[in-house]
Amino acid sequence: MRLFTLVALTMCAFAANSILNRIGVALQGMDPMDFATIRTGAGAAMLWVLVMARKAPRPEVFTARRCAGALALAIYMVGFSWAYITLDAGLGALILFGVLQIVVFGWAVIEGSTIPLLRWLGAAIALIGLCVLLWPSGDIAVPISGAISMITAGIAWAAYTLLGRAEADPLGATASNFLLCLPLVAMVMLGTGIGDMPAAAILTAVAAGAVTSGLGYALWYRTLPALPTTIAGIAQLSVPVIAVTAGVLFLGEPLTPRLIAAGALVLGGIAVSLIARR
Repeated sequence: MRLFTLVALTMCAFAANSILNRIGVALQGMDPMDFATIRTGAGAAMLWVLVMARKAPRPEVFTARRCAGALALAIYMVGFSWAYITLDAGLGALILFGVLQIVVFGWAVIEGSTIPLLRWLGAAIALIGLCVLLWPSGDIAVPISGAISMITAGIAWAAYTLLGRAEADPLGATASNFLLCLPLVAMVMLGTGIGDMPAAAILTAVAAGAVTSGLGYALWYRTLPALPTTIAGIAQLSVPVIAVTAGVLFLGEPLTPRLIAAGALVLGGIAVSLIARR
């Protein structure tokens, strides 16, 4: 039950990232790279305050694993923010975590992991849900540029998730990743030009960075060692359903039959995979 609670809290934090990013970029008018930089900086600040306050030794920052994690995090941050110029919160989350599942399962196969048949079936059902959403149909077209940006973010987030499986110090690892990620994201911001920064959007970016990103990612790194690789990928497919619900309730985003069908398939796939886990 404790593991389930930790995973549920983490998935809610991930969904909140989609909602807050959509609010800051699409509704409050902040440039996506400005939002990503403030979000990363706020996350780094929050995490290092916690690291400095604890009694454990300071984490090593400049290691190969930390640099790889920072690069994956930076690519995710940039792609994630750009995508939400055109994508709704729920749609973006569905693309992100659908791509993540494909990468995670592919990596598990490469590693030679034993994957139960029911878990394969669950992943396939969830992937069908993603295809239902993305298949072009009439007026319901997925913006290509936003989809490409989010697919890139999904691949990077999968790499970040895989790198976190062996972390003995989740808080220190996440703090180091954010610290190294900040200059990378800031360079992209300077390269694209700094835009307007409404006060409300700055507060949104700070909340996304300090709470739902920084603390959420540290909690995820703490939880990952207790989860099989494929379950870690499948569990995150609950995030789009949470994000769609929040987007409909709080942002007035449309709830189409297509989204309902895709969400039902994704949740069904997760349920089948959890049966395999039991």
